[in-house]
This record gives sequence, structure tokens and C-alpha cells, in this order.
Amino acid sequence: MIVVDTSVLSLAFRRKARPAPEHARVRTLRRLVTEHIPVVIPGIVLQELLSGVRTSDEFQRLQQILDGFPVLLATHDHHVTAALIANACIRAGVVVSAIDCLIAAITLESGARLLTSDRDFVRMAPHCGLKLLD
Repeated sequence: MIVVDTSVLSLAFRRKARPAPEHARVRTLRRLVTEHIPVVIPGIVLQELLSGVRTSDEFQRLQQILDGFPVLLATHDHHVTAALIANACIRAGVVVSAIDCLIAAITLESGARLLTSDRDFVRMAPHCGLKLLD
């Protein structure tokens, strides 16, 4: 199973005036979906993506697309693991956000790998055992 981070989905669903070359992580996501490899998103990623959408039409369009992905909701244990990850990173001098720690915890507890373009997870991984999809 692959957990997809906000950074990849933002790239995949971003609207631009001029088409740009597709980002490598977006190509990976498309391949995973095409090959029917289980892809999930954490609930907090769903919330991040839907937050700040400008119009109700855009919100509904994006929500319909995201409804196609299974959502992993955070449990008590995920939040405890996220705190442990934050503490380990802080001890190592790595700055992390609470949301990134929660995404890492959900990924770890699911035995999954994380698809992300966010370098913060690369810095975090050695301190918590997070596996990233290359």
C-alpha cells in the first residue's frame, strides 16, 4: 500500500494557465493508479487539499476526485506515534510539523510507503523508520 502526501496530490490537481511538464511524482501516482496498486490518503491530507479552495464549484470538483481514494483516519495510536516521531526528530535537530508527523505515523502504522515530493519527509525518515517510495 502507498500513502500519498499533500505535496504530490497538489501537483497532480494544480491548474495552470500553460501546461508544464508533468512532475515525476505525479507520473508515479498515475502509474500506481493505472496498475491498481492500493493508494490511500490520510484524512488530514484530504482536509489540507480541500482547505483554501476558492470556489464551491472547485471544491466540489476536487472533492469528487478525492472521493475516489480510500482515506485513512488517524487513531489515538497514530497521534501517540506522531508525538514520538516529533520528539525523535527534535532530539536529532530536525524541524518537523505536527501534520507531517501524523502523516508519517499513519504511513508507518499501516506498513506502507509514502509518496511525497516534500523534502521534510526525507529529513525525517532516518529518525523514525519512515519508508519513502522512490
